[in-house]
Amino acid sequence: MALKGTNQEFGRPYNRRIVLEAIRMHGPIERGEIARRVGLTVQTVANIIRELEEQGFITAARAEPKGRGSPATRVAINPQGGHAIGIHVTPLGLEAALVDLGGTILARAASKLPHPEPRQTFADIRRLVKQLKPKPDARLLGVGLAMPGPFDVDSMSFVGPTTLEGWKGFPVEQKLAEITGLPAFVEIDHAAAALGERLYGAGKPFRDFYYLYFGVGLGGCMVYEGLPWRGSHRNAGEIGHVPLVPDGEPCACGNRGCLERYLSLEAFERRSPVIGREGWLKEAAPLLRRAVAAVENLFDPETILFGGLADERLMDDLIARAMPLGNSVSQRSNRETPRLIRSAGGQDAVLRGAAALAIAGVLSPRFGLLFTQSDHKPSVDPLFGARNVA
Repeated sequence: MALKGTNQEFGRPYNRRIVLEAIRMHGPIERGEIARRVGLTVQTVANIIRELEEQGFITAARAEPKGRGSPATRVAINPQGGHAIGIHVTPLGLEAALVDLGGTILARAASKLPHPEPRQTFADIRRLVKQLKPKPDARLLGVGLAMPGPFDVDSMSFVGPTTLEGWKGFPVEQKLAEITGLPAFVEIDHAAAALGERLYGAGKPFRDFYYLYFGVGLGGCMVYEGLPWRGSHRNAGEIGHVPLVPDGEPCACGNRGCLERYLSLEAFERRSPVIGREGWLKEAAPLLRRAVAAVENLFDPETILFGGLADERLMDDLIARAMPLGNSVSQRSNRETPRLIRSAGGQDAVLRGAAALAIAGVLSPRFGLLFTQSDHKPSVDPLFGARNVA
């Protein structure tokens, strides 16, 4: 689904974001190619590019000459054109980072806070954000926070070792905006990581991929036509709570044999002292194989990216033990991309994705579609001084 501009007057801020999105996803790119992609005239695109360059969001340079005539100018995102702060809260504590428009982590800070409760967590967030804020002349777009889900499910949210107990009913987004004074965005950790992979990581070449998040718990997110698919209540992807082991271990969600009871960091740390690292890999690998087949048969993704908080060696060993993968709709003789790829984001996947929440939320023309918190109303455009109509 290609994004298209509009010739109506109220769409001017939207057109700027459309052009900026095209540059971010396809740059370095020529003006004519942008116009073709977004359905605007070359002159309109040229005017927008001039404004974006003056405001520091993009840079322009001439391509290498390949013959007679002056080479075309190509534009790209200026990494220093803006920053965002990403925060990741887990049952083990919290981490924050300052990230530029190119997805580079410029500075980071952390707070070890086992079983964090809201009051102390937000006191630490206030301190970390103050510590990470860039120089006064640098543009800070907003702050994004990623946390375990699911959201607002009485029997599953904020219960058990893989969630944040004691957070039920707490106004997370409202409090985040209040203590930082910035546009605030909140998302489930695996969806934030999927967005980060799409913008900056191994997911950038793909429009349709599945991100399987191996964290304290287990989650997943389908990225469809470049956007994380969140479901009607923003809880799509709770693959960790799919019962795959008949009459298996009881889960805090109320079911038995849930996937994350065997395939997650919590499971590894609980089970490996009893059965050893090799024993855990032997137990978990068949479940990863089943999960991959289930995801492929349900979503038919181009590939599955496997990432999260676990160390790279553990994930590599788990992938190796899961091979060969079972049969599914993805088992095709002509495929060129592996069915299962370890994420390039490493342990920073969610942290970088949390910052991407704010970057995408403020810069993307899909603002209000990707993040649909009920109390985030359209307001004066922080970049262009007009009401956001995207």
